Amino acid sequence: MRRLTLYKLDVPYRESMRIEGFEFGNPDASVTCSIVGSTRGDEVQQAYIGACIVNRLTQLEERGRMANDARVLVIPCANPLSMNVGNRFWPTDRTDINRLFPGAVHGTTTERVAAGIFSAVRDSTYGIQLASFNQQGDFIPHIRVMRTGEISDEALRLAVDFRMPCVVERVPDDYDKGTLNYVWQTWGTHAFSLYSQTTDRIDHTSANKAVAATTRFLTARKILRGRMSGGVDSISFVDTQLVNVRTEESAGYLESHVKPGDSVKRGQELGVVLDAFDAHVRERLIAPTDGVVFFCRVKDLVQQRMVVFRIAPEL
Repeated sequence: MRRLTLYKLDVPYRESMRIEGFEFGNPDASVTCSIVGSTRGDEVQQAYIGACIVNRLTQLEERGRMANDARVLVIPCANPLSMNVGNRFWPTDRTDINRLFPGAVHGTTTERVAAGIFSAVRDSTYGIQLASFNQQGDFIPHIRVMRTGEISDEALRLAVDFRMPCVVERVPDDYDKGTLNYVWQTWGTHAFSLYSQTTDRIDHTSANKAVAATTRFLTARKILRGRMSGGVDSISFVDTQLVNVRTEESAGYLESHVKPGDSVKRGQELGVVLDAFDAHVRERLIAPTDGVVFFCRVKDLVQQRMVVFRIAPEL
């Protein structure tokens, strides 16, 4: 294992920000994989998973499990400044690094940071981003592939090697075109976004599953020696198949009756919204279709017209 400083930024009134990477295997390898952890300051779970992958690969490399012609680069935290000060986005201008790829060497501060990260990972054969939703809540761990062209077809076929419950295909909106996943693919990298169950808190069980899924993928791609084990057969669907369950005219306290992974039937009560002053039931949230709870809001307060649950096709 080699510890590298991939990018350094001088910050006023604080010590310099360093983005560090951990490299495994042959530095001149032709088959490479880059794994990028948190790009936002609240992605605690994603940074933790990245650290656990570093720990796991260190053990496997010591056992001789790295293939001779392979290299893996892991960046557990790509935005340590935002994480240190507890801001989801860049502290001074609230920009999102994961909307600014491939970045610009002579651009704004966050564009320079994005460029520094991308210069280290842009030539990867495979790219794995430990991503998070912009919606606050828990969801089924899954692999997501952005639809960008023919390379996406290949990535969707390879995604089943993670052996996670779901492979979700996303048709990108305009705001997705600055994400690492999208830009990676435009540069010829087979890119995958790995979503664990939580974002701003550590869930050890789902973190361990994410590490195991990454190890399975690296084994399937012959980057690690050995045999694949564990995991499940993945179910694939397009994200537009997800059905949103929103509050209508109510706001208040959320009392949820289900969690991600639960099977539900059409007409089943998923939760209720309680009045903020006397706790009477203001609204009952009902499943509009059969399926599986893919996303569940976990914050106690909900507002009007807010997505509280997302239902996936029956797995």
